[in-house]
Amino acid sequence: MARIAVIGAGMGAMAAAARLAVAGHRVVVYERTGTYGGALGRFERDGFSFDTGPGLLPLPAVWRDLFVKTGREPLESCVELVQVDPSARHVFADGTEVALPNASRAGVVEALDAALGQPAGRRWSDFLVRAREAWDRTRRPLLEEPLWPNWEVLAERDPYPSVPHKRLLRTRRAGTLAEVGAWELRDARLSALLGCHALAYGLDPRTAPANTAVLPYMEYAFGMWYVRGGLRELARAVYERCLARRVEFRFDAEVTGIVEKDGRVAGVELAEGGLVQAELVVAGVAPDVLGRLCGGVPVRGAGDVAPQRGGTSRLTVHLALRGRRAEGAAHRTVVHAPDAEAELDALFGPEPFMPGRPTVTVLRPDDPALVPDADHEAVTLTSVVPARATPDAEEAAGRLVDAAERAMPGLRDRLLWREVRTPADVAAATGVADGAIPAPALAAAGGRLLHAANSTRTEGLFTVGGWSHPGGGLPHAGMSGALVAGLVVEGPEFRGSQ
Repeated sequence: MARIAVIGAGMGAMAAAARLAVAGHRVVVYERTGTYGGALGRFERDGFSFDTGPGLLPLPAVWRDLFVKTGREPLESCVELVQVDPSARHVFADGTEVALPNASRAGVVEALDAALGQPAGRRWSDFLVRAREAWDRTRRPLLEEPLWPNWEVLAERDPYPSVPHKRLLRTRRAGTLAEVGAWELRDARLSALLGCHALAYGLDPRTAPANTAVLPYMEYAFGMWYVRGGLRELARAVYERCLARRVEFRFDAEVTGIVEKDGRVAGVELAEGGLVQAELVVAGVAPDVLGRLCGGVPVRGAGDVAPQRGGTSRLTVHLALRGRRAEGAAHRTVVHAPDAEAELDALFGPEPFMPGRPTVTVLRPDDPALVPDADHEAVTLTSVVPARATPDAEEAAGRLVDAAERAMPGLRDRLLWREVRTPADVAAATGVADGAIPAPALAAAGGRLLHAANSTRTEGLFTVGGWSHPGGGLPHAGMSGALVAGLVVEGPEFRGSQ
């Protein structure tokens, strides 16, 4: 039995802690803030309750697996999972609308044909077939196995089977997600539908590789889910599972250093003073924080995948509304930017700034636990903004509300109050200095979208969470916990779940 110090109580770190405790190790989690969950926070006021992080859950099987492997109580005994339907309603720039059924390929095809005209549904269906092939090729190496030592293999060739396209007397294949949309979907609205899945993870579809297609595939193949009471309830359930497995938590306990002796970790230093001895350390922190904790000593080699830094963040506006939720309202509505190219230029240009008219996601959960009574509604608006962005909060919130009114006419007239959360709030919750949110790992693109391995050059030091393999997103956080536990328990020969 080893003494293991886990730095941070984010979802990936708690997933690793629970699995390691079940394996017989003594696990202590040190969290610099006063609570658990990392990005899965909660804001409450006047009887209203809001998720401050993700509002929907893709691939719940990852968390079901955690609960199966760490105890007899399944996930559904600890939280109530609801498959949202429709999966999303989309309001396109030209005013066209479509509501897409959840995890029903035939239903999506029918809805697209009805809203956009034939052959929109067939083209999207054919695209999903190709996206599934990319998923099948990358699922194990990018999600279920530790990062390969010869990771360059993943970086070289795009696994998406692009359709040959004749252009200027040449036959070409799509190399980016935007080219997939333009050449294979051939409808501006379908291209917007495709691109919004990349943008939601802070990726520019014009430079994201074609195999970014796996992101919409995950949603349309496995569905989108909501947790009653908000996704903070998932964090609570994982925390309580850790406690049941005798994981110890120490909140308001900031780790200021990772102690190394003779090339391997020996423990951690705390801000309150003193050294805590540990044979193993699992760090659920951003790369810059890890570098500081290690005193600037490199834990990655020249031939390793370099840790990602920077990227995009989120602007979030929580709205407390008078009046009950409209009957049949979609849980999620994506209001597309009137000028997608201008939005991408603003977000990903040489000097990024918040777009004047952004794409906005509107979340309207049908959940009595989030409101003081049935005559009120809790709505959350989110938009992608550059990391380190410091917009005027009220002006920026106004832009999101203006966009949301395209989906919810009369929204302003119902407003009681609003709470705005900027990248600075993301930074405070996650410890990432610029408030950046990591994207999932993707193949090709020269490896720039891969994340650093969970193991390091320092013996006994492992990394977990969105800034290490397999990257950002709730499913990926759970997978990183499983990978770290496997590497600790089985050693370097661990090759992932079978």
